[in-house]
Amino acid sequence: MTTSILKNQTLKTVKFTLFISILTIMLQACGSVPIIGRRQLLLVPDQEVLALSFQQYQDFIRSAPVEKNTANAQMVERVGKRIATAVETFYRNNGYESELKNFSWEFNLVKSKDVNAFCMPGGKIVVYEGLLPITRDEAGLAIVVGHEIAHAVAKHANERISQQMALQYGGQIAGGLLGNNQAAQEIGGLVFGLGGQLGVMLPYARKHEYEADELGIIFMAMAGYDPRVAVDFWTRMSQAGGSSTAEFMSTHPSDQNRIAKIQKNMPKALQYYHGAGVQNKTEQKIKTSVKPETRTSDKWTF
Repeated sequence: MTTSILKNQTLKTVKFTLFISILTIMLQACGSVPIIGRRQLLLVPDQEVLALSFQQYQDFIRSAPVEKNTANAQMVERVGKRIATAVETFYRNNGYESELKNFSWEFNLVKSKDVNAFCMPGGKIVVYEGLLPITRDEAGLAIVVGHEIAHAVAKHANERISQQMALQYGGQIAGGLLGNNQAAQEIGGLVFGLGGQLGVMLPYARKHEYEADELGIIFMAMAGYDPRVAVDFWTRMSQAGGSSTAEFMSTHPSDQNRIAKIQKNMPKALQYYHGAGVQNKTEQKIKTSVKPETRTSDKWTF
């Protein structure tokens, strides 16, 4: 009986020690999403995530029908660079300058009727031509590009890999799994598996999509695009959702919930938009705790 009790106590001690080890590692591996402030699990070093995704992206670009030097391709690049520049300015002015080394922006337009877009870590963004009839103009395109840039800035891919590692390998994390990138490579291969000529990344969690919506309209506002066009854009997207090619919509939250959250977050986005008569704060330090101001326009009441 005594031996059995000792074994049980030893097992409990081992489990508790393992739990503390895992908890310590996970606490050390926590980051936070800029502006929003949500804590997130980031088990994989940024450079490793970039390396895992880079080859997949290069293979995709080599095989995809990328559109070059057309008016639409130039518009995608112009909008992308404008938003990326605004984000980098915000980073420099708000203590995130060390993060800029992780970004090497690329903006490509792919010849495809698919209604889709995606972003790889490091700022590799692809827009499908099928989205352009829905975006209609630069402001509409800025919603899509801002959303995709937000995925990169918020490190959603790293978080997704980290979550999968924690789920699949559990206690092995404390046993030195992070010192061996084989697990990260295997999971990264699934996350970034751009299969087929017009490949598809695994969908982000709904939480990530809502964050990308919120950050996306803030980023476009920083760049001088009116974020209030987002509701009309997502209404048009919901109308296109019946098409089997509307992949950009199929992996995202429901139309009504998305639009409701965008409307809720609009006052915050408007603080960054100089065109709404609000001081453009991308050129000075901004505290995320600042209270959104209430604005009323002909079309929107918040």
